Amino acid sequence: MRVGRIVLIALCVLVALLGIAWGTAALWIDGPSTRWLAGLLAALFALGAIAALLMVRPVGAGLLVAAALIGTVAFWWSRIPARNDRDWLPDVAQLPFATIDGDRLTIRNVRNFDYRSETDFTEHWDTRTYDLSHLRGADIFFSFWGPTAIAHTIASWEFDDGQHLAISIETRKERGETYSAVLGFFHQYELYYVVADEHDVIGVRTNHRGEEVFLYRVHTSPERSRALLIDYLEEVNRLAEHPRWYNALTHNCTTTIRDHARRVGPVKPWSWQILANGYLPELWYERGVLDTRLPFEELKARSDITERAKAADGAADFSARIREGLP
Repeated sequence: MRVGRIVLIALCVLVALLGIAWGTAALWIDGPSTRWLAGLLAALFALGAIAALLMVRPVGAGLLVAAALIGTVAFWWSRIPARNDRDWLPDVAQLPFATIDGDRLTIRNVRNFDYRSETDFTEHWDTRTYDLSHLRGADIFFSFWGPTAIAHTIASWEFDDGQHLAISIETRKERGETYSAVLGFFHQYELYYVVADEHDVIGVRTNHRGEEVFLYRVHTSPERSRALLIDYLEEVNRLAEHPRWYNALTHNCTTTIRDHARRVGPVKPWSWQILANGYLPELWYERGVLDTRLPFEELKARSDITERAKAADGAADFSARIREGLP
């Protein structure tokens, strides 16, 4: 019994230390804009919580004091409001908004930029209409910029009249900001849905960022594809009125897709590949979500659309050309 109590206390102390580390980082990163004040608050919090663990007895009381301090920081942190009125980078400056009248879908601010480089472009924010009765299905892109364990995922809907609508879940960065994987765990970036033409959101990655992009067709019915698209667009509209924070763990490009899918029907069980999403295509292949008529390695090779996207740069039939040869 004594050994079990020691193990339990050790686990509680470990959890408290992790909480202290998080709270210290939250105060430093998301605290007052005056750096010395943020540093002072972070230091006082860390010293106070650690002192409680070391000096307050019995140990359980020290843990309660530390937990109260962590909880106070967590409550403050959860109340930091996201905003829509910052000085945004041009490629995320406009908020998309959708209206649906029967089968007629109209979307304002569909991004359709002409890129000369990643940072040099001509802006086009289109208003486009789509006929939902012509919706054929949904595809998903995986874009790799470095480590193969992590990819950026982009959903895209295909209509039988040749139109494609891509939606990329990203960070909404201000002028002068760049993405940081560490800062992505805190309240540093608002959540943004890039609603775009494929030649924009895919072409900028293959042709100007040097990313490797794969396109997989997803086995799903037109009815489920429609429900999923509508759920996406409802969130697009909510963000226009009620901004939210991006979070690299809980609200990223893949976990948010799963949230949308869960709201429109049953989803497959959770897997660690959802976080290490570079391995998702193989998992989906095993579960029959992707085309299984070919061995996975052949499917993966044929799904690499990087060179086709480069060759189709600026073409009016970009979406059709990147799908040539796909199963």
